[in-house]
Amino acid sequence: MKRLLSIEFQKIWKNKASRVLVLTYFVLLSFIALISSIKFSIGTFEIRIADQGIFNFPYIWHFNTYVAAFFKIFLAIVIVSMMANEYTYGTLKQNLIDGLSKKEFILSKFLVVGTFALASTFFVFVMSLILGYSFSSYNELSIVFSDLEYIFAFFIKLFAFFSFCLFLGILVKRSAFALGFLFVWFVAENIFYWIVKFVILGGNDKTKNFGDTIIQYFPIESMSNLIKEPVTRLNAIKTIENAMGGAQNVKDYSIHFSQISIVLVWTIIFILTSYYILKKRDL
Repeated sequence: MKRLLSIEFQKIWKNKASRVLVLTYFVLLSFIALISSIKFSIGTFEIRIADQGIFNFPYIWHFNTYVAAFFKIFLAIVIVSMMANEYTYGTLKQNLIDGLSKKEFILSKFLVVGTFALASTFFVFVMSLILGYSFSSYNELSIVFSDLEYIFAFFIKLFAFFSFCLFLGILVKRSAFALGFLFVWFVAENIFYWIVKFVILGGNDKTKNFGDTIIQYFPIESMSNLIKEPVTRLNAIKTIENAMGGAQNVKDYSIHFSQISIVLVWTIIFILTSYYILKKRDL
């Protein structure tokens, strides 16, 4: 297993574009800390973002994992390109000639996927811990380490998304087409949701709930549902809503086992289908 990982990361590191994308990804993740320095004025009032509670424990676990997930596209490009390069430069065929089995080959790719997801999760965990202890009003251990399920959900979300990208890379063989297919899939899920909600079912409250129930089983939407937007959880936002006479926010921000299960099922499908395609394909 260690040998397989070593081979894969040598390939990635020797590719200049992949090396730049990986470094850029982790640099951008660290930029989340810069949010703490943002200030703006409204009349005579000066507002500092860090003072609005976004780095308070345990809220920080939700906020940072949600924001960090937006940068996953950088590693997605690396993963898709990693697979495309195997076909372009013939390294896949050479590895098989040198004695690597197709099972070992696909295992090595998913080990890379898992390593990227784990490294990203650890990075976000450490960064959140540092920012939390620097700015949080609550430092009791019972509070600090509550809501850690967001960190677990972040790992699952990344692993599933990267597995999907690797599957597309194996299926399509070309990185540009694979990324294009990923975008088309994302658009198609949303179009399907709106068709079900408004065209087929009429768009009332009951059909909206039915449409939401259906769409949660789709791969990209199921990954997105793992960590919901955290902004409306902030006390400052709730205060503004109440002052403006808006409806009370009753959104469920929790991470449920059923949501994780859906994503894990899709992940298993991506892994098995990737192996099946590679096994049956004439290289």
